[in-house]
Amino acid sequence: MNNEISRRRTFAIVAHPDAGKTSLTEKLLLFGGQIQVAGAVKSNKIRKTATSDWMDIEKQRGISVTTSVMEFDYHDYKINILDTPGHQDFAEDTYRTLTAVDSVIIVIDGAKGVEAQTLKLMEVCRMRNTPVIIFVNKMDRETKDPFDLLDELEDQLQISVRPLSWPIDNGARFKGVYNIYEQRLNLFQPSKQVVTEKVEVDIHTEELESHIGNKQAEQLRADLDLLEGVYPEFDPQAYLDGHLAPVFFGSALNNFGVQELLDCFVEIAPCPRPVQALERMVQPDEQKFTGFIFKITANIDPNHRSCIAFCKICSGRFTRNTPYLHIRHNKQIRFTSPVQFMAQRKSTVDEAWAGDIIGLPDNGTFKIGDTLTEGEILHFRGLPSFSPEMFKYIENDDPMKQKQLAKGIDQLMDEGVAQLFVNQFNQRKIIGTVGQLQFEVIQYRLLNEYNAKCRWEPVHLYKACWIESDDPVELDNFMKRKYQYMAKDREGRDVFLADSNYVLQMAQSDFKHIKFHFTSEF
Repeated sequence: MNNEISRRRTFAIVAHPDAGKTSLTEKLLLFGGQIQVAGAVKSNKIRKTATSDWMDIEKQRGISVTTSVMEFDYHDYKINILDTPGHQDFAEDTYRTLTAVDSVIIVIDGAKGVEAQTLKLMEVCRMRNTPVIIFVNKMDRETKDPFDLLDELEDQLQISVRPLSWPIDNGARFKGVYNIYEQRLNLFQPSKQVVTEKVEVDIHTEELESHIGNKQAEQLRADLDLLEGVYPEFDPQAYLDGHLAPVFFGSALNNFGVQELLDCFVEIAPCPRPVQALERMVQPDEQKFTGFIFKITANIDPNHRSCIAFCKICSGRFTRNTPYLHIRHNKQIRFTSPVQFMAQRKSTVDEAWAGDIIGLPDNGTFKIGDTLTEGEILHFRGLPSFSPEMFKYIENDDPMKQKQLAKGIDQLMDEGVAQLFVNQFNQRKIIGTVGQLQFEVIQYRLLNEYNAKCRWEPVHLYKACWIESDDPVELDNFMKRKYQYMAKDREGRDVFLADSNYVLQMAQSDFKHIKFHFTSEF
């Protein structure tokens, strides 16, 4: 059992939009032998789209709108990758994904350096002490000086860095990377779609000059001397504790530097780590199975109207057809067809171990945050649902398709990327999201996956807050006074829809005994 668990590596790839996450994921799949030809996120010449962008809307726009899970074997390791959306309108999906992984690879665009979304994601990693590896991408374009980039990373991300590979120039003069971790130089032929042969060179001999020219050879030796002087030896324990980030340079699109990253990653990255439940700390090598649902996706297969709940296994071994206890419903459920993923392609799995992510068929039994065990009562918490910042009324645009629309809204809300409120005053349905793009995705998916037409109507609201109070009289008084701004969420909890910051502040000062919550977990 320990052997199975120690060969697992579960990690998320996160970044600002357009830094190259999905391109990097494609190349990792290429090395893992899962695909023979890498797809492109945006390209007219390459007809194959990226494996992890499988929704129609992702292929059309060239962005990821949902986290994809992919697993493959590499040498003796079993790797689970989660490719997350970079766009901030889907940040909630990414934050939740970070609760289910043991380590993170942050992709940085070499020309732009650290961007706003990267800072937010780093904060989430820091809160959980998640180990981070940084991959500086797009070195085949004109970029900032590598030493400046390292200073910027330390300064903005507030973490010590240690380069484990080093680029030979950048832009059109980019020749490859020197692998500091294994102390050898690998020169590549750029190839966007297949793995190429490498040339191995000893940098202390004149063979180096014959490959990259005198000027670049001198520069590389000088850079490496400087690095050894400035940065201490790489300390794997500091990385595991989340205090030190190894840095790799390369170009995901042209396959430079990706294999150095992967080879070093499988060696130093943590195997599954203990997970904190409300009741106690759960160790991955315990005999009994425990797991939690961190994401639900509707319509992975458009031919079957089914939802899949993504379950992260925290301890023990999961086996097919064994009954497990669903804590919230307090009933035993057995799963006849659990699956493992390759983005949209799925295969049935007979057993899975701590660290793995499996898909469980869901017909409405699961919610995000649900726990499964072999009988022990445990609750895994810390899967936040944030207060939405944008609101619109959703109206049916085709009276003949009322049922399809209701089912579509229900399943898409289960995914947890948007929230549904029913106004108690006029019984109209309001959808709240974190970003504008969500509305377009919901409308597109309702039409294409459920054949239901909806239209949006404006509603002027500032924030949704969940309310509770120990003083029933005051709560009743508040709800009467704010009658037309009161709504219920899908759990039937009371939500106050404030139409401005001023109104919210006045409500908080007038009603001292009412608690206003801005995340749904309290």
